[in-house]
Amino acid sequence: MSLSFESSQRVAIIGGGPGGYEAALAAAQLGTEVTLVERLGVGGSAVITDVVPSKTLIATSDAAVAISQASELGVQLFARGGDGKPLRPEIAINLAAVNRRLLSLARQQSDDMRASLADAGVRIISGQGRLEGTNTIVVSTDAGGTDFERVEADTIVVSVGASPRELPSAKPDGERILTWTQLYNMKTVPSHLIVVGSGVTGAEFASAYMNLGAKVTLISSRDQVLPGEDADAAAVLERVFTRGGMTVLSKCRADSVVRSDDGVVATLSDGRTVEGSHCLMAVGSIPNTAGIGLEQAGVQMTDSGHIRVNRVARTSVPNIYAAGDCTTFVPLASVASMQGRTGVFHALGDVVIPLERRRIAANIFTAPEIATVGWQEKDIAEGRINGIVHKLPLAANARAKMMGIKDGFVKIIARQGSGTVIGGVIVGPRASELIYPVAIAVERRLTVDQVSRVFAVFPSLTSSIQDAMRAMHLVDNGPSEED
Repeated sequence: MSLSFESSQRVAIIGGGPGGYEAALAAAQLGTEVTLVERLGVGGSAVITDVVPSKTLIATSDAAVAISQASELGVQLFARGGDGKPLRPEIAINLAAVNRRLLSLARQQSDDMRASLADAGVRIISGQGRLEGTNTIVVSTDAGGTDFERVEADTIVVSVGASPRELPSAKPDGERILTWTQLYNMKTVPSHLIVVGSGVTGAEFASAYMNLGAKVTLISSRDQVLPGEDADAAAVLERVFTRGGMTVLSKCRADSVVRSDDGVVATLSDGRTVEGSHCLMAVGSIPNTAGIGLEQAGVQMTDSGHIRVNRVARTSVPNIYAAGDCTTFVPLASVASMQGRTGVFHALGDVVIPLERRRIAANIFTAPEIATVGWQEKDIAEGRINGIVHKLPLAANARAKMMGIKDGFVKIIARQGSGTVIGGVIVGPRASELIYPVAIAVERRLTVDQVSRVFAVFPSLTSSIQDAMRAMHLVDNGPSEED
C-alpha cells in the first residue's frame, strides 16, 4: 500500500549499483516518479566489474579444489592411454573461457536488473550525472560531454560507488600491473601472481588464483592477513595459504612495482625484491565523489572523499541521501542495498529501522570462507562489551568429516549473564550461508538457549552452531510465552 502523497514526489538517483537499484525499486514501489542515472550499466561496478565477476571466478576455483581433493574421498579420475592403461589427468584451467563466462554472467545480471527497473516504471538515463544545487541533476549523455539533460527531483540519492586506489609508484597498465577490475583481461593463469594488499580483496584473489594453479606471493603490511578480522579466522586462512604453497610476506610494504622484460618486479620496504609474471594491486578504493557537485550542494564529506551519512542514509542536506561504497558506512553490496531502500523509505515518510553496524553479516569469499556478524572476540578483550566466547572446530562435526573438511570453526559470542547472542564467526565452506541463523539470533536478540532448542538436521554443518550454543548453556528459565 502506498502513502497518499507519494505520487507527486520525484526521486532521482545517481548511480545504478546495489544502492541505487534498490532505491529506485523502493521509490517505484511507493508510487513516485523515479529517474535513475547510470554511466556503466545497471548494477554498476558491483555487478559489471567487481562482485559478480570476482565471485564467479571464485566459483571456478572452488570447483578446481573439489576435483583436486576428490581422491581423498575415494573418487578416482582416469583417462585411458593409448596402450589401454589408465592415466591420471591433470587439471587445466582455461582462463580465457572462465573470464568470458564471468563477464557474460555479469552483463546478463545487469540486463536482468535493468529489465526489473523498466517493469517497475523507472526511467533510466545512460550518462554521467552531477548535482546542480540540491534539487537538480545534470546528466552528460554523450562521451564528448556536449549533450546534457536536466532532471528535477524532490529527493536525490547518490550511489556512485568507488574505484580501485592506485599508487604513483605502482601504476596499473592493464597488462602486467593490474587492479581487480583488470584481471579479467588475462588469457592464461599467471605463472606467478604477486598480490599487494592482504585485505578482503587481496585475500580473495590470492586464494582464488592459488587454487587455479598460480604461484602466489601475498604482500601484507600487517602482522596477519585480513587485518582487523578475527585473529583465529586469519590464522586458519594463513595456514591454508601456506599449506597450498603461497608465500605470505608479512610486516612489509611494496614501495614500488615496475615492469620487467617479461613480468614485474616489486620492491619491498626492507629492500627485498620479488619477481613475478603479474601483480595485482589491492590497496583499497577511492569513492567516486569528486567533481559531481556534492560540496557545492552543501553535502558534508570526509577528508577521504566519503559522504557522511546517518543511520537512515541521510546526508547533511535534508533531501539528499547516499548509499554504498561512496559513504562512511560499511562498504558491502548488501549494506548499499539496505541503505538505498532505507533512505528512500525515510524520505517518503514510510516506516524505517535505522541501520545498525553490529547487526550486519559479512563474508570473505576465500577458501575457506570467513563469515562474521555482530560483536567480535577482540571487542571483549578490549573492554568494549562484556561477553563470553565459545569456539568449536568444524573437524569435530560429523558432516564435515564425511566431506573431508579439516579447516574451520564456529565461534559464538554471547552477553555475560543473559546469554544473548551478540556475535559470531564461521570459517568453512559456504560460511556465507551458515552465518544466517547466527545473524537472525543477533537481530532478534535470542539467547543461546533459545537457539539451541531449534532442531538442526543431523548430519549437517549447521549442527555445529547448535552444539556451540548448547555448550554455552547458562540458566533455563522455562518455556517462553510462545510455548
